[in-house]
Amino acid sequence: MKRDIILAGVGGQGILTIATIIGYAAVQRGLKLKQAEVHGMSQRGGDVQSHLRISDAPIHSDLIPEGRADLIIAIEPMESLRYTSYLAPDGWLITNKKPFVNIPDYPDHETVWERVEALPRSILIDGDTIARKVASARSMNIVILGAASPFLQIAPEDLENAISTIFSRKGEAVVEQNLAAFRAGRQFAEEKNLAATS
Repeated sequence: MKRDIILAGVGGQGILTIATIIGYAAVQRGLKLKQAEVHGMSQRGGDVQSHLRISDAPIHSDLIPEGRADLIIAIEPMESLRYTSYLAPDGWLITNKKPFVNIPDYPDHETVWERVEALPRSILIDGDTIARKVASARSMNIVILGAASPFLQIAPEDLENAISTIFSRKGEAVVEQNLAAFRAGRQFAEEKNLAATS
């Protein structure tokens, strides 16, 4: 088992939480894990990017070479496109649809979405709307994690256990909200993938 994952977004959107949940689930299964330094965290709204490597064999570097990432998981669509050179030929890009407009010359939204959808394996998901519908707006990042989960090679129950553990200190209601967000994101991805292959 091996998964090389690029995490992308902007500061304050919950990239570190996604990394923590995936990492916890992987370690609980006895897998090896390396994560590169996260950039941009000191500036809320600044770009954030991290390399997350998971394997059942020794991992010799915490950086993913270009063209080798199995997944790009992004919480912002333009940020997802920054890292497409890292994506393997059979890799997946999963990104939130809603732009975080933090620069004056942010590209046209439709153009960004078209570039995402032009990739051979991509899921563009309105995580904000889904989060508000099933949980709360703050759970958008967990919706995105759910949408990425079918491609992680980690059992969904392991990821749900990680969510329950990590959010337990915030109370049962918050745990349930995040589990609902995760399941909704996963359902969206499974339905989209099934429609694309049928």
